[in-house]
Amino acid sequence: MRVVFMGTPDFAVPSLRLLVERHDVTLALTRPDAVRGRGKRLEPSAVKAAALELGVPVIETNKITPEVLDRIRAETPDVICVAAYGCILPDEVLDVARLGCVNVHGSPLPRWRGAAPIQRGVLEGDDEVGVSIMRVVHDLDAGAYCRQATIAVGQKTCTQLMSEVAQLGADELLAALGQMETGEARWVEQDESQVTYAKKISKAEMRLDPADDVAKNARRIQASTDAAPARLKVGERGVRVLLATVSSEPLGAGRALVRKGRVFLGCADGSLELLRVKPDGKKEMDASAWAQGLHADGLTWGRL
Repeated sequence: MRVVFMGTPDFAVPSLRLLVERHDVTLALTRPDAVRGRGKRLEPSAVKAAALELGVPVIETNKITPEVLDRIRAETPDVICVAAYGCILPDEVLDVARLGCVNVHGSPLPRWRGAAPIQRGVLEGDDEVGVSIMRVVHDLDAGAYCRQATIAVGQKTCTQLMSEVAQLGADELLAALGQMETGEARWVEQDESQVTYAKKISKAEMRLDPADDVAKNARRIQASTDAAPARLKVGERGVRVLLATVSSEPLGAGRALVRKGRVFLGCADGSLELLRVKPDGKKEMDASAWAQGLHADGLTWGRL
């Protein structure tokens, strides 16, 4: 099957790699090089790097111009596969391939249409996250889906969940293409009454707050990513929390306790124990190492 692929971040790479193994991927579209992470240099997208490694021609573009559309048509694809491309596709693209245009979306639709479905699921306390293989239509993530799969959230970090869902999405995409080719795919229209939207996560909403309950703060830590980290201040020093657990330590809201190399934070209805942190200006470390530099008496913590 001839495939044109569209994607940008790490989430899209497993789908691209699996498609290259099983099908003829003739072109990959991705967003242009950008300053990514903490560096100040232009870096290629994860999809561009993978496509070049795999020998797939790449077009970098933020929009589908008439010239780009002509190039896609020239590939005569059987299907167009999209995974977190990050660009709006014009309606003209949707009819180019004989099997249409399908998207690997990181949620069990109709829950969490939009930009940050996995993070939103974690923040809202969903028991499961997952993936849907859906038709791309004019409205945002509104197309019918032919395959879905989920995994339990448990205690996994958002980064772990995103990696697992990305691989799950690649497997489901491959299965969907097989069913589409044989005519066995069964498309399910989304129940509009069940739709929720996953807007982009802001840094402000990831700030830990002693006025909030333990569960809410714990979910912020679990949903933390480099783009939107879970942060707080102890005294006047900012710190990112990478890993924590609910504690039975009795501690008032806003109080911080250091005991035998362990660090506890009091919330509205209980406490958290910090396990791994990244203090501002320092490297990531275990909370026990960070605790050695904290004054043990009269510590408080608050929203940064």
